[in-house]
Amino acid sequence: MTLTETILATIPGDPLVGLQRADALWQRYRQDGQLPVPSVIHADAQSTTTPLAEIDWDVVICGGTLGILLGWALVRRGQRVLLMERGSLRGRDQEWNISRQELQVLVELELLSEDELEGAIATSYNPGRIAFHQGIEVWVRDVLNIGVDPVILLDTLKTKFLDAGGHLLEHTAFQSATLHSNGVQVTAQTAADNSSSFTLNTRLLVDAMGHFSPIAQQARQGQPPDAICLVVGTCAQGYPQNSTGDLFLSFTPIQNHCQYFWEAFPARDGRTTYLFTYIDTHPDRPSLADLFEDYLRLLPDYQQVALADLSFQRALFGFFPCYRDSPLRSPWDRILHVGDSSGNQSPLSFGGFGAMLRHLPRLVPGVEQALSLDALSQKDLAWLQPYQPSLSVTWLFQQSMSVRVGQTLPDNQINALLSAVFQEMEALGDPVMKPFLQDVVQFPALAQTLGRTSLFHPALVLQILPQVGLPVLVVWLWHYANLGAYAGLQRLGRSLLPWIKTLPPLAQYRWHRRLDAWIYGSGNDYHAD
Repeated sequence: MTLTETILATIPGDPLVGLQRADALWQRYRQDGQLPVPSVIHADAQSTTTPLAEIDWDVVICGGTLGILLGWALVRRGQRVLLMERGSLRGRDQEWNISRQELQVLVELELLSEDELEGAIATSYNPGRIAFHQGIEVWVRDVLNIGVDPVILLDTLKTKFLDAGGHLLEHTAFQSATLHSNGVQVTAQTAADNSSSFTLNTRLLVDAMGHFSPIAQQARQGQPPDAICLVVGTCAQGYPQNSTGDLFLSFTPIQNHCQYFWEAFPARDGRTTYLFTYIDTHPDRPSLADLFEDYLRLLPDYQQVALADLSFQRALFGFFPCYRDSPLRSPWDRILHVGDSSGNQSPLSFGGFGAMLRHLPRLVPGVEQALSLDALSQKDLAWLQPYQPSLSVTWLFQQSMSVRVGQTLPDNQINALLSAVFQEMEALGDPVMKPFLQDVVQFPALAQTLGRTSLFHPALVLQILPQVGLPVLVVWLWHYANLGAYAGLQRLGRSLLPWIKTLPPLAQYRWHRRLDAWIYGSGNDYHAD
């Protein structure tokens, strides 16, 4: 038996089976030049010109884990919402790490009270460390230092959603949807009865089914991901007492055409540690089982503890596809992608909870206004998933932390570059460092960081070009210029509000969405504590 098989056999719930299942899917991504294209959305000439006789719901949301956030917010605003979840709407027994300021949106939107929010917080720690092999070590406070208990959080949200009139179908799987002139007919199936299905009629269908949503896969037409974040980890007891965390750490050079990064957080029932790496879908990339072997081999050195001293509580693993063409705009009327299915998060991140919370303040009023105006065409809904330079510029960072198969780089090049960048961010202070660590890129902070890094570490900066390639750099410069332009436009946008109020309702909707795009696209939705 491998070390992974030996360790996972000691953990309840048979995680080895789950690892093998995830690895089989990851192997298909590595072997196929083009992914299979589901056919779950039907929009022929006859159906799209034929109205539905009855509309049961304003919104049907497929995918409850993150969909409950939008669903409950819309119910609060008087919308008829049905939420569909293929299993039980229950959080996993692992904490979601996030910064406290990001959580406050739940209170600001009146989705939770302060007491309810506090009740969902399982752990907190300070400070967090950023460190690189043979390089700098930086400590920061109040970043990703709150551990939210998903079980408590989702149970509280579910209760409030149902009490307010929301409707929930658990153990119900999305099968397909047919577009009509006035709505969408959704076909679903309950897990208890696989032989029959039923239909629901809604004005708007929201896809919150995550990275592997069949609706998103059909929309992308088999396009392979531009990058993958491969992640493995565990939660275990037996570590030496440690009340700090690691936000972003590397203690090894490049190996197997991968640069390994680590995270570690105190958890209520132990300590959670992750190993992750940024790669592509080349057939020679490692399997999740291979990465788990490296994780277990390196973990004793990383945490200064013998494996035999640890009692493993949970195993964590997965791969997260990332697309440059994000966020995903639905090619159909009356369908909107949110959360991970939209790709509306940084390719540096493998957790969609923070990104969903970040965009909730614009999505909730945007969807409500679209519903009130019946602005549910593909063109109108595209305003809810605008181009965001603050998201697009992060692709260069992701590329600079990955190594192509067959590419030869100095063993410590990535560590040296990251060490130099974070050294300059530390010199610039929290206003530069903290947003970046929360996947928010702002033009002034980025310009200052790049300027100092280029000035004090020119040789390292010049190494980026042969590593990522000239075409990638040229595209990035375009997004970087747009980041600066959006920073200026969002300041202009505030002065336009009195004029926007004089416009017809549909024009107001579009202008408000444009203002949102400038704010979020420049990273100026971020507010310091």
